[in-house]
Amino acid sequence: MKKPLGERLVDEGLISPQQLDMALQRQRLRGGRLGQNLCALGYLDEKKLQSSFSKAPEPPQTVEDTGLDLNFIADLILKHILFLGDFTLAELVGRVRLPAPILDLAVEELRRDHFVKVKGAALYAKSSYQFSITEPGIRRANALLDVSRYVGPAPVVLEDYREVIDMQTVRSVLVGEEQVQKVFSHLVVSQRLLRRLGPALSSGKEIFLYGPPGNGKTSIAETIADLLPGAVYMPYALLVRGEIINVYDPVSHRALPPEHSGDDFDQRWLLVRRPVVIAGGELTLRTLDLDFNPITKYYEAPLQVKANNGVFIIDDFGRQHVDPQQLLNRWMVPLDRRIDFLTLHTGMKFEIPFDTLVIFSTNIEPRDLVDEAFLRRIHYKFKVDYPSDEEYEKIFRQVCHLNGIVFDKQVFDYLVENFYERLQIRFSACHPQDLVDHILQDASYHGSPPVMDREHITAAWEDYFVCR
Repeated sequence: MKKPLGERLVDEGLISPQQLDMALQRQRLRGGRLGQNLCALGYLDEKKLQSSFSKAPEPPQTVEDTGLDLNFIADLILKHILFLGDFTLAELVGRVRLPAPILDLAVEELRRDHFVKVKGAALYAKSSYQFSITEPGIRRANALLDVSRYVGPAPVVLEDYREVIDMQTVRSVLVGEEQVQKVFSHLVVSQRLLRRLGPALSSGKEIFLYGPPGNGKTSIAETIADLLPGAVYMPYALLVRGEIINVYDPVSHRALPPEHSGDDFDQRWLLVRRPVVIAGGELTLRTLDLDFNPITKYYEAPLQVKANNGVFIIDDFGRQHVDPQQLLNRWMVPLDRRIDFLTLHTGMKFEIPFDTLVIFSTNIEPRDLVDEAFLRRIHYKFKVDYPSDEEYEKIFRQVCHLNGIVFDKQVFDYLVENFYERLQIRFSACHPQDLVDHILQDASYHGSPPVMDREHITAAWEDYFVCR
C-alpha cells in the first residue's frame, strides 16, 4: 500500500515527525499542498522536495525483485538472440536491460534446455563467454514470436509502475509567481490571466481554456507544460496479467541522459522530460483504450498512460469525430478518482494510475459543449479573449523583432485604421505572425530584404483575408 507524502519524507529522514505535524496543522489552516507548507515553514527547500519525487527506481538484485518469472525472462532472451545469433552476456544486458547476474540465471536455464550453447571464450571469466543459439533454440524462439513479437527491454510489473508514478506525481510540482512570469515572457498574456493561471497550476487540477480561435489557447497550454520542472522515469513496457503493453513513445517522450550510472538504477526505466501529449481532432474513444496489434500481438498504451506524470492537452475540444459528451463521460472516473480502467482483449479489466494535468482547449462556448455537472468537475476555467489594442501592438512588435523586420509605427497605424477599423475586424493574436509570414515569403521570392511598409502590408492583408 502506498504511503502518504508526509510519511515518506519522515522515513527518508528529510523531516521529523514533529515537523510533519506542524506542516499538517498549517495546511489545515491555510490550505495548499503539504510540500508547499513544509517549504513555507523552512523545514524543506524546493530542491530537496523535488528530488524526493524523482528518485531512480532501484535496480533489481534478484529475479523476485523484477516481479517477473525466470521462464518469462528466458523466453524474452531467446527472442533477442534469435536476431543476434552469437552473443555475450554484456550484449544481452544492453538489450534486455536487466543486471547480468539475473540474465546469467536465465541463460543457464536456456543452456540446460539446449536452446543455447557456449561457442567460445576469450578468458576463463563467464563475462567473456561467446554464446550461440542452437537449432532447438531457433524453433522455440519462432514459436514464441508467434505468441508475441515483442523484442525489447524487459517489462515492469504493474505494482512497481503504480509506485513510481505515485512518487513522481504531477501534483507534487510547485509553481511560483516568478517562475510563471518567466516562462510566459515570450507570450503577450494579460497580467490578470497570469495571476489566475498561477494558482491553478499550483493546484495540479484540470484547466479549461476557451475563447475565440487564433488567440493563443494552444500556445498557453503548451507553455503551461514548459512550467513543469524536472524529469521523470518512464518504463519501456508494462507486464499486465501476462500481456505486454508498450509505454515509451519517442514522439511523446523526450529521453534525457541518465542521472545515475547503469548499476545505480533499474534500466528497464528511462529518464524523460515530463511528458506532454497533445491530441486534437483525431482523438476518439478508441485512442483512450489499449491498442492491441494482432500482428505483433502486444499492446500500445493509450494517450493518457503516455501522459502520466505530465500534461495531456486536448486541443480543439468539440471538433472530434465523436460526441463531446461521450468523451466527457469517458473522463468522469479518471478526473474524479485519479485512476483509469483499461480492458485487455481477453475482456479482463485492470486499474492503472491517471496522474496527468488535463488541459481542455476549445473555441466553442463551454455551455454549448458540456453540462453543468462536468463544468463543476473542472475547477479552473479561463477565457482567452481577443487582445486589446495595446496587446495587439505589442504582439506585432514582438513578431517583427523575432523575424528581423524593423517595426514601423506609422505603417502599423495605417493597417489598423484602413483595414481593422474600416472593415470592423477584430484583432486576433495570430494575425501578426500570419501577416509577417506573407511579407517574409514575398521578400524571399524576390530576393530582397523584408520590409514593413504600406505596399507589403496591404499585399499581405489582401492575400490573407477573403473578400476584404
